[in-house]
Amino acid sequence: MQASLSLLLKLLIAFGLPFALLQVPTPSLPLGELTLVQHRLLAIFVMAALLWILEPVPVYATSLLIIVLELVMLSDQSLLLFRQPADATPLGQFIAYTDIFHAFASPIIMLFLGGFALAIAAAKFRLDTNLARVLLSPFGSQPRYIMLGLMLITAVFSMFMSNTATTVMMLALLVPVLATVPRDDNSIKALVLAIPVAANTGGIATPIGTPPNAIALQYLSDEHSISFLGWMAFGLPFVIVQLALAWWLLQRLFPTRHHTLALHLEGQFQRSWQAWVVYLTFGLTIVLWLTTAWHGMNAYVVALLPLTVFALTGIIGKEELKLFNWDVLWLVAGGIAIGMALDQTGLAGQLAHAIDYASLPSLLILILLSGLCWLMANFMSNTATANLLMPIGAAIATSVPSLAGAGGLTAMLIMLAFSASLGMVLPVSTPPNSLAYSTGLIDSRDMMKVGVLVGLSGLSVLYLAALMALSV
Repeated sequence: MQASLSLLLKLLIAFGLPFALLQVPTPSLPLGELTLVQHRLLAIFVMAALLWILEPVPVYATSLLIIVLELVMLSDQSLLLFRQPADATPLGQFIAYTDIFHAFASPIIMLFLGGFALAIAAAKFRLDTNLARVLLSPFGSQPRYIMLGLMLITAVFSMFMSNTATTVMMLALLVPVLATVPRDDNSIKALVLAIPVAANTGGIATPIGTPPNAIALQYLSDEHSISFLGWMAFGLPFVIVQLALAWWLLQRLFPTRHHTLALHLEGQFQRSWQAWVVYLTFGLTIVLWLTTAWHGMNAYVVALLPLTVFALTGIIGKEELKLFNWDVLWLVAGGIAIGMALDQTGLAGQLAHAIDYASLPSLLILILLSGLCWLMANFMSNTATANLLMPIGAAIATSVPSLAGAGGLTAMLIMLAFSASLGMVLPVSTPPNSLAYSTGLIDSRDMMKVGVLVGLSGLSVLYLAALMALSV
C-alpha cells in the first residue's frame, strides 16, 4: 500500500507540475516571452527531468513519452487542436515530424548497434572471458597487482562493450580469486569495488564506451566533429590517470594482510569457423575505428559492418537480437529528440541566457555545469543526466563569446560527458555499482567513500586540463 501511494505521489508530481507550467502566462516566466511551441516544450522538458529523477516509470519509457508528446504537440503533423493558438501568444515554428522520427535512426543509435553486436558475439564465443583469462595471467599473485590487472582488463572491455556486461563477466572471473581470501580481509572490498570503478571509468575512453559520450558527439558536428581516435586522444589519458588514482586509493582505503593470492583460471579459445569470424571481425572493426583518416569511413559507418557480417554468417540471429539493450537505445533516442527540439525551437538558447553567463569567467562556467552534471549523475541515470544538460551546455558554449572563440563547445561537451560517467557514489548510481553491491561483499558506505573520492579527483583532473587548455 505504501509503495502504491509513493508511486502515485511521484506520478502526480511528474505530470502535475508540467501541466501547471502550461497554465502559466509566458511573460511571467523568468525566460521572458515564449512562443506556445517553446512553452509546451519547456513543460515536456520539466516532465522528463522529474520522471528521470523520480523514476515512477522506467527511464526508457520516459524517452518514448518525450518523442510521442513532441509528435502530438510540437510537430507539423500534431493534433489540430495544438496548431491553433488560443490567444495572442505567438504560436512559433513547428518541428518537422520526420526530424523527430530521425531520433530512432540517428548515427549515434547505429554506433550503439555495432557495439552491441560486438559485445554479444564476443560473449557467445567466450572471446571476452578467454581474453580476460589470458590478460590476467601476467599480473602474478600479489593482491595489488591482481587488482591492477582486473581494473585494466575491465576498463579495456568497457571501452568497447556495455559496462554492465563487462561487470557481470569480471565479477564472475573474480569468484575463484575471492575464494582464496579470508572473509575478514579488506582486500575483498578493494577487489570488488575495483571492478565497477574501472567499468564506469573505462567507458570514457571511446565514443561507444558509454551513452553520455555518444550524446556529446551528437552536438559535435561539422567543424567541431571528433573522430573515434580524436575522442580517444582526450579520453584515454584521462582514463589512465583516473585508474592510477583509483588503484592507489583502493590500496590505501582497504589494505590487505596477505602477500599472495592463488589464481585458478581455466578455459581455451574456440576454434570453429564462426569463432574465427568473430575474432577477425572484432579486431578489424577496432582497427577501422582507429584509422578513420586512412580509409575515410567514420565510426558510425564502421559500426554497421560487424552487425552485417554477424547477421550474414548466422552468428547473430533472432535470439541474439533480443539480447540487444533496446532500453538504452530508446533512452538515447529520447535524449536526441529533446535536444533536437530544444535547438530547433530556440528554447535551448533562452535557457542558456536565463543566467548571464557572459559575465562569468569561462572556467567557472565549465566548473559549474560539470559539477552540476556530476551531482545529478549520482542520483539518476548518467544517460538521462547527459540528455538534460548537453543541449543547454551546447547552447551556452556557442553563445558565450569567451567560450565560442576558444574551442569552448568541444571542452564543454567533453567535460559534461566525463562528469556524467564519474557519478558513482551510490549503489543505484550505475548498473556496475548495483551489481557489485549485490554481491553482499561491500556496503553502501564503502561505495560512497570510494565514489566521492574518485569523482572529486576526476573533476579536479578535468578542471586542471580545462585551465591549461583555456590558458593556451
